[in-house]
Amino acid sequence: MPLPCPETSSSRREFLDWGTQGLAATALATLLHAESIAAEADSRAAPLPRAKRAIHICLVGGLSHIDSFDPKPALERLHGTKLTLDEQPDIFFGQVGLLRKADWTFHRRGESGLEISELFPHIAGLADELTILRSMESKSANHTPGLMLANSGFEFIGFPSMGSWISYGLGVENESLPAYVVLNDERGPPNSGAATWSSAFLPSSHQGVVLRGGEQPVADLFPARPIDPARDRATREFVTAIDRQRVADPAVEDLITARIKAYELAARMQASIPEVANLAAETTATHAAYGVDSPTTADMGRRCLLGRRLLEQGVRFVQIFSGGPIAGSPRASWDAHENVRENHGHEAARIDRPVAALLRDLRQRGMLEDTLVIFTTEFGRTPFTQSAADKVGTGRDHNRYGFSCWLAGAGLRPGTAIGATDDIGWKVVERPIPWHDFHATLLHLFGIDHERLTFYHNGIQRRLTNVHGDVIREALA
Repeated sequence: MPLPCPETSSSRREFLDWGTQGLAATALATLLHAESIAAEADSRAAPLPRAKRAIHICLVGGLSHIDSFDPKPALERLHGTKLTLDEQPDIFFGQVGLLRKADWTFHRRGESGLEISELFPHIAGLADELTILRSMESKSANHTPGLMLANSGFEFIGFPSMGSWISYGLGVENESLPAYVVLNDERGPPNSGAATWSSAFLPSSHQGVVLRGGEQPVADLFPARPIDPARDRATREFVTAIDRQRVADPAVEDLITARIKAYELAARMQASIPEVANLAAETTATHAAYGVDSPTTADMGRRCLLGRRLLEQGVRFVQIFSGGPIAGSPRASWDAHENVRENHGHEAARIDRPVAALLRDLRQRGMLEDTLVIFTTEFGRTPFTQSAADKVGTGRDHNRYGFSCWLAGAGLRPGTAIGATDDIGWKVVERPIPWHDFHATLLHLFGIDHERLTFYHNGIQRRLTNVHGDVIREALA
């Protein structure tokens, strides 16, 4: 609409009418723009937190989804046949053997009817608590990059783990305990070592603290020999005084402040850790439920029970590894190249009962409503045997194209399965879930927008989900 000129308009009224309309239009446009900004802000507002804490069971080596949480009846019919390939797969030496059926039978479980195999009979009994993600994908089929990607969102060392991000985002609830605790397999830590629970460029206070069994759960928590209390106190005061003088130097301020906080936490932990790690305080029935007194389940049973006690005392994130170093024979992990039934049968017997006991215990104590239970593996295993020969072998190779993980607890839809792989369980065909989506969903359950939880590092606002990530809405209650 052209602007009327008062000198040439038929009347001043025309000009004033246009001006009124123009002002009204401008005001309306401004109002609509403001409303759109407000609506966008509302849509980007932090979600309501459902989880206050999490416990993560991380299977090292690669769990076979085909033998556990993703039934593939077609493999019964195709067992022993050849797979026709349209492309060169990213598998171990490119060797594709004959298709082979699952080593364990699947059954419908609970009221939900979720199909879970006999590999995990105790966990299967809690199917109605689980949200199974059957369409996980990874960018790597190699152990260390795969484990790093699952825990940090990146295939490379040097990025914070999800436990560190949650600690950074939510802070400490109990000043006498670390926010992030790691409980390694008694056979050793995972192949990626301390990088798996590193805080990387985040403040060091958000790094995972490793607890061990025995009288010293934390290395060097107590002095090697008795020290006079007065002398010990004087030493601490002297060191603190020197540190506080150096805080005035901007070049070392952050480092020294972090170190002071670490020393202060260590001093408080000398009292808090022995108390929370004292499993003797638990009843005989609880020990039996977790399998603490059984040689097969004792290690995982103790760690699951300790994990629950840590969560009760305010620890934000407890990470429990199932499986240690990948190398060796028999393998001390889920890396079932040689024999799936032998390997997985052994590893599942170690963890099935304790993990199920943990879920039941959290439910009975009213903690599952705001506790997130996470069960992951870095990738799955192939539906064909690891062999170039024309016979059906007993092992399976790494499979990054499709595998299963599950969640339970706060804010999730229990008794449901999300996504699907193809008829033989090789590749995802419905609702692909990359690790970035997985991590975005975890943060969402904690009430954190994954795009807003950032840390400036080397010129980039870094985040757990990098520049990706969509919340898995189908999994939410």
